[in-house]
Amino acid sequence: MKLYRLYIKNIFDFVAAFAGLVFFAPILAAIAAIIRIFDGSPVFFAQERVGRNFKLFKLIKFRTMVVGAEAKGAAVTKGEDPRITPIGKFLRRYKLDELPQLINVLKGDMSIVGPRPEVRLYVEAFLDDYKRILTIKPGITDYATLEYRDEEKILNKFENVQQGYLTEVLPEKIKLYYRYLDDMSFVADVKIIFKTLWRIVAPV
Repeated sequence: MKLYRLYIKNIFDFVAAFAGLVFFAPILAAIAAIIRIFDGSPVFFAQERVGRNFKLFKLIKFRTMVVGAEAKGAAVTKGEDPRITPIGKFLRRYKLDELPQLINVLKGDMSIVGPRPEVRLYVEAFLDDYKRILTIKPGITDYATLEYRDEEKILNKFENVQQGYLTEVLPEKIKLYYRYLDDMSFVADVKIIFKTLWRIVAPV
């Protein structure tokens, strides 16, 4: 695992991200055009997240919410959030809004597989846990991504969505982040990637 973590994982990430951007280029262009036509600019949404060793970076997604959404509510969203656009709902359902994060992987801010990157507020709330979790790069998918595939629906039950995320959802995600740290290997990453792709093409 040590050899994979120190050297091979970075090579794997770069190759997979480059290949993914080439393969998905037509889809990326089509999504960008649709957002631009129906929802206007900007097409992309960049948000500050905490990366490996607490280094801050800008996570890139397709914009799925109204412009200025960050000033109108919590950093996490539930399924009935009025800030989400109709096109955004579709992109979120099939995780297509996450595709631009391949750029983050190519830049070295993220891995294909790893704990999901959080905003500073949530990291600071569980600082001791993140001192271990952020010894590796955050990722596009992992065990928590698979387990909380319908996170927005789960958050619907909370009147205070941010409080619900902090007290119930994130602590469970952190347990899954620890599990990934213990399991991290090429085989584990490939399994997670294929499970993620299957969930996307066959959502439940």
